[in-house]
Amino acid sequence: MFTGIIETLGVVSNIEKEGTNIHFTIESPISTELKIDQSVAHNGVCLTVVKTDSNKHTVTAIDETLTKTNLGNWNVGTKVNLERCMQMNGRLDGHIVQGHVDQTAVCTQADTKDGSWEFSFKYDASVGNVTVEKGSITVNGTSLTVVNSKDDEFSVAIIPYTYEHTNFHTIKVGTTVNLEFDIIGKYVARLMNR
Repeated sequence: MFTGIIETLGVVSNIEKEGTNIHFTIESPISTELKIDQSVAHNGVCLTVVKTDSNKHTVTAIDETLTKTNLGNWNVGTKVNLERCMQMNGRLDGHIVQGHVDQTAVCTQADTKDGSWEFSFKYDASVGNVTVEKGSITVNGTSLTVVNSKDDEFSVAIIPYTYEHTNFHTIKVGTTVNLEFDIIGKYVARLMNR
């Protein structure tokens, strides 16, 4: 379980294909503290550390993960949001995040707002996911509050700290991002559809 509060940015330093799996090696400030079998959210995707080496760690993405997330778009040099799993004695600063990406979305707007930024994202609403005004959403693993919620699109406002310390500064119109919708909202939507 995660909170959506990004600890640090990592950079993809190596990509190795093995059958339909891809092994990603990430260089980051927290890599030295990671252990094999540890769960770490990478752009909101919960992945298991399979190797550590100095300031780098390696995770493996299977075909299912590559199909449903933006990991298949990663290249050497891609900046990745990283968060270690939540400690049960810690504060829940964001919201409850599982690290299970529901679907991807495409950035349709990225505007500066005199000291902050507003990003809009469009997603396939036919899957059944919904957003609500002032509700929680996770974009590339970052816990955010929804503004301007529509049937298949929503916006988020980004403060300078988040812009600089996550990979939001790399997101442009056309960029594909990972979405995890609010767990409570997903259960309510499922119950309403019964």
